[in-house]
Amino acid sequence: MTHQFRVRVYYEDTDLAGVVYYANYLKFIERGRSEWVREMGVDQVAMKSDGIVFAVRRVEADYFMPAMYDDELIIETRVEKLTGARLVVRQGVMRGADLLFEALVTIVAIDQSGKPARLPANIRPT
Repeated sequence: MTHQFRVRVYYEDTDLAGVVYYANYLKFIERGRSEWVREMGVDQVAMKSDGIVFAVRRVEADYFMPAMYDDELIIETRVEKLTGARLVVRQGVMRGADLLFEALVTIVAIDQSGKPARLPANIRPT
């Protein structure tokens, strides 16, 4: 299953040429992951109260084409690999049918001391 989340490129997302600043793609995909997790019923505020938070362990990113001021983008998120302690998702930033950016993101859960923890039951495989 692929989750989709729409974002609009605002002036603040761009450089002087109206091109999206490269680091902002990481913000876009973070928003896409947050909405995907919310739609799965994971309450990250409750998780934090229980002493568990998500942490990005690794990002592999490729930039293919620039997004521009006022573009409407679609952030696509899909699971590549899932274990009891690690989640790997592939995320793409699309403008229509064009793939502008793609990242492979490894996410782990950690406790308050920064040590690994189990992923929430509604995410991990049964």
